Formats: sequence, C-alpha cells, structure tokens
Amino acid sequence: MPNRLADETSPYLQQHADNPVDWRPWGAEAFEEARSSDRPVLISVGYSSCHWCHVMAHESFEDEATAEVMNEWFVNVKVDREERPDVDRVYMEATQAMTGHGGWPMTVFATPDGEPFFCGTYFPDQPRGGQASFTQVLTAVHEAWVERRGELLEQAGQLADAVRRHVVPTGTDLPGVEVLDEATHGALAAFDPAWGGFGQAPKFPQTMTIDHLLRTHVRTGSAAALEAAVTSVDAMSAGGICDHLGGGFSRYSVDRQWLVPHFEKMLYDNALLIRLLTHTWQITGADRHLQTLREAVTYVLRDLSHPDGGRFSAEDADSLPPSGGDHAEEGAFYVWTPAQVAEVLEAAGLGDVAAEACAFYDVTEGGNFEGASIPNRIRHRTELGRPPTVEQAREALRRAREQRPRPGLDDKVLTEWNALLVGALAEAAAATGDADWLREAERTAEFLCLRLRREDGRWLRSWQDGPDGGRAQHLAYASDHGALLDAFVELHQATGRLRWLDEAVAVAELLARHHWDPEGGVFTTADDAEELITRPRELADEATPSGVSQAAVGFLRLEALTGETRWGEMARSILRNLGSLAARHPTGFGMLLWAVELQAVGVTEVVVTGDRTDLADAVRRRFTPGVVLAAGERGTGPLWEGRDETGSDGRAYVCRDHACRAPVGTVEDLLAELGR
Repeated sequence: MPNRLADETSPYLQQHADNPVDWRPWGAEAFEEARSSDRPVLISVGYSSCHWCHVMAHESFEDEATAEVMNEWFVNVKVDREERPDVDRVYMEATQAMTGHGGWPMTVFATPDGEPFFCGTYFPDQPRGGQASFTQVLTAVHEAWVERRGELLEQAGQLADAVRRHVVPTGTDLPGVEVLDEATHGALAAFDPAWGGFGQAPKFPQTMTIDHLLRTHVRTGSAAALEAAVTSVDAMSAGGICDHLGGGFSRYSVDRQWLVPHFEKMLYDNALLIRLLTHTWQITGADRHLQTLREAVTYVLRDLSHPDGGRFSAEDADSLPPSGGDHAEEGAFYVWTPAQVAEVLEAAGLGDVAAEACAFYDVTEGGNFEGASIPNRIRHRTELGRPPTVEQAREALRRAREQRPRPGLDDKVLTEWNALLVGALAEAAAATGDADWLREAERTAEFLCLRLRREDGRWLRSWQDGPDGGRAQHLAYASDHGALLDAFVELHQATGRLRWLDEAVAVAELLARHHWDPEGGVFTTADDAEELITRPRELADEATPSGVSQAAVGFLRLEALTGETRWGEMARSILRNLGSLAARHPTGFGMLLWAVELQAVGVTEVVVTGDRTDLADAVRRRFTPGVVLAAGERGTGPLWEGRDETGSDGRAYVCRDHACRAPVGTVEDLLAELGR
C-alpha cells in the first residue's frame, strides 16, 4: 500500500510513496504524532536527482526489516530540499555544526518540537569503512531516547541554540571598488590555470564568480580576469560535464579536468551557464561560445519543458543501461563504446564516419569511465566547431540515444529556477536577436504568473501538473522573489514592455513587506510563513544566487529605472553588512559583487525614445553590466521626463553619476557615450 507521500506534488516524495517506511510529509501532523506517541522524529532530506539519496533509499528505505524498525521507533518525515529550502537550511546548519560537513541525503533525528539532537548524511546498510550501518544508528538513537533522554534533550537544546545564534554580520560603511579588486585577486589566486575553474576536484561551475571576472575585465580591462574566465568557460564546454550530443551541462565534475561529471542535469545550473555563455560570447564574439550557448538553450527548451511554458527541475544521474538490466547505473544514458557508435552510424548510412566521430569525441576502446567513454573535446577545447560529417554523426547519435532508457525527470516547476531561466533567456535573446528565445522567456514568465501566483498576489514555490490545472504549494521564499525581480527587469529591458517593469516593482514590494530584515538583509521565509526552530536568513551565494544578493542587485536597478530611492537605500543597507564578506570570499558572493559594483561604480541609465530599435539593440547586444535600459513603451518616471520624441525622431539619452549627456541619434555616438 502506498504511504502518506502518494498525494504529494514532489516527484522526490512520490519516489518514496511505495516504500514500506510509513513516511509522512513535513507538517504539523507529523510532529503532533511524535508528541502523542512519545517518539523522536526522523527527518530525511534529499532531492530527486541525488545519486546517494537513491542509494540509501534502495539499501534501507526499500528494505522491509529496516522499515519495520523505523516505523516502530520513529515518526518518519521525508523532505524535498528543493521544495522546502527553509527546512533544508535549518537542519543543514545543525548537521554542519554537529559533524563539520553536510550533504544529501541528510539524516536528522529531532525531538517532537523539531529540535535536532543527532545529524548525519548517508548511512550504509552494512557497517563500512568504520561507519556504522543505518540500522545500528537507529538502534543507538532509540536506546538513547529511552535510557538517556535527558542527555539528548540537553544536546538538542544546545544544537538548536547554536543554529539560532547564527551570526549575521553588520557594518556601517558602503563597500567601494577596493572590495571588487580584492575579490578579483582572491578569485585569480584560486583559479586553476591549466584546467580552468577554481581549486581542485570536485569542481563546480562557479558561474557567478566567473561572471565577476568578466565584469572586472569590462570595468578595468584586466587581461588576467578575461583569460581566467574564458579558460574556465572553454574547459567546461569541452569537458564531459557538457553534453556534446544533446546540449546542456551536468551538475559538476568529480575531477580537475571537467571530464567525469556527476551526471544529473539541473535547470538552475543550465540557466546560470546560459547567462555566463551569453556574457562570454558578447565579449569574445567567438563562434564556439555561441555554439555552446545555443545547444544549452536547445536542451532546456527540448527536454525540460512543460507544453505550457513551465520548465522542469532536473534529470537524474542514473538510468537503466541500454543493454538492459534491473538496476539503474550512473551515466548509463550518456556513455558510448566504439562498437555502439559504429552500430548507430552504420544503421544511419554513416558507417564511414564512425572512426572520425569516435576520434572527434574521444570515444575509445579503453574508455574514460567504467569501460565506456564520456564524449568530450578536452584535447581540443578551443576548437569546438564540427565538420559537416561529424555534425551528421552527432545528430544520428543523439536520435539513437533518445531510444535508450532516459534518466528520471523531476517534473515539478520551481518558481526560483524558472525565473533564473527567464532572466538568462531574455538576456540571451536580447544579445543574439533571437526572437524565438524571447517568446519562450515570456511564455515561462506568463506560466509563472498564471500557475504560481495566488489571487491575492502572493507567490508560491512549487507546481506540478495534474487534474484541474495542476497544484502549486508552499509560500515562496526570498530566493524566489529575488529571481523573479531579476527576471522581470531583464524582460522589461529585452522587450520594452512596461508590464514587466510593473511586475518587478510588485515583486520588490513583496520582498520588502514580507522578507525584509530591519537589520539590513532578507529572511528566507516570509513573516507569515510556518515557524521553524529559527527563521533562516539569506547570506552567501551557493549553487544558486541568494535571495539577499538578488534583492541588492534588483533594488539598485529598480532605483535607476523608477527613480524610487527607497529601493536603493534597501540595497545599500544590505551592502553595508555583507560587502566586506564578498571581498574575502569571492566564490561565495559572486552575485553580491555585482551589487557592490553597481553601487561603487554607479549605474548608467540609457533611455531610447521613439521607435529606435537600432539604438536599443546596440545596448542589448553588448555586455554592459552597469547599464539599465528603458526603451519601447514610454514610462512615467524621471527617466522619461522631457523626452518626448516619437517614431524615427527618437534618440538615446545616457545618464551617469546623476548627470546626463547630450542626446545622440546614431549607434556610433551611443557606443561612444557608453565608452565602447
């Protein structure tokens, strides 16, 4: 019989609906049951594309004997960290405080009041490498609960207090350009000049830090910053972390060379990489960067898309092997042998191209991953263009791969991740002039407005399809609002439609009303959301930009576009507190560094009047991170006062440092005003 997860919207929770464990979703009912039955709560946190989450589920949660122990001694709660980042953040801080590290699956034992007293991550089904088995852990926790409860409750109180005392920095001075320079120095010191990226294995894309280096190049002309950024983009684009057949990127690389990925493909990673690739191409003009950009966009629109415009969350790392079998294997969908390549191309009438295709993508008899080969171009990472014969082979291999068992699809639609995609796609469309991309960006934005916003204007976090238009749930978080604010600003700049600026202002109002921290920052949860053992705050940029960083950037851009100084004052309050941290930890505050730059260097305002798309497009085509653009439908704010030209009489007005230059009527003069 299915357990209590069968009706949940999260695919991750649904994956556990047939476990013999009596799982409950997070909620008051579970904790009330723990109180009435005098049992501790076992909180298991994971996500659908997490490889080790699947391993622990197969070893322990699908095992009848283990489930019997869990059901007798604990109230068991399953949490999708992507749907409930607030719950994940609170208990991850507890796990890190207790163990010194974190990760998923996360396993937390808590009192009926939700206070954690023992935390860990993955536990094997058998003792291994000095690590206790999961059953041994269950037994030890149960015995301690029965025999030494006082000690556990004391430990729970201490751990909960440690989480509540999480230090939020405060400051009085606004960060200047010296913060940007110090952050650049730190990023370049961590840069791997041989293989790109930062540090050693494992390697994550760190898109926001690379974007900071690109902005540094634009601001200062730094050749070192540009070289580090381009080297990193080229290395990722050539490695196995990039899907050379289907486009898009996997989550991270387990090695220094970007060869072997952890094969799950996340919407947010691809959205952030689309944006980074856009900026890189705008600077370099290199065909290889445009090629990788187009293929990443194609992947998202083809494989992660709901018919109505929402974008799905992720594809799993694991799938059944093409040769058959009962157990999913990591990377099985993506790897090839020379014999498999030859068989597919022979069937497609391209047998004479097989050797060339294998050589091009480094598919060898010895392989580079468990006896097979992950296609890559590492040996030729700045030469990603394909001969026509190889392009024919690539498409034949991609179509054949579609017949393999696909990795699992997490088909929930998350507001934050979709908004990241909207902003990235709108900017890419504006840069390339691709009207189809812009339509897709607006389609996704309309989807969010229709399906993930309540009638009272409040946003929700997660939606999944189903009867009667699907179901959305969970009040949105600061990161959802921050990403929406950015998305709507980018759409306004790309389309010239005032509707999107109005949406941006409305989202900013919600952030200010429900998430603002009077000390200068934002809370993860709204002021009327469910109370946890503490109210978490947004600080560092992690896999995705933090809500506070996106708020700071968005508020500064709104101040420039609307003339409302209160938005800028809120951003400056954030920067006074967090700016110094960004200097010392550039890989943890990449998005916040953009806000520091907007404040320290200043925002350049460009207004294009009339029907002068040539002037507006001249701004859109270039990477100008310090510019906001008002063009298209005429607004009502200070930017538009006295600027009344219509039709072909339109001109461009450039204002910087509270001073406006004389209007210009040609693209050449506009670019000169912008310093290009």
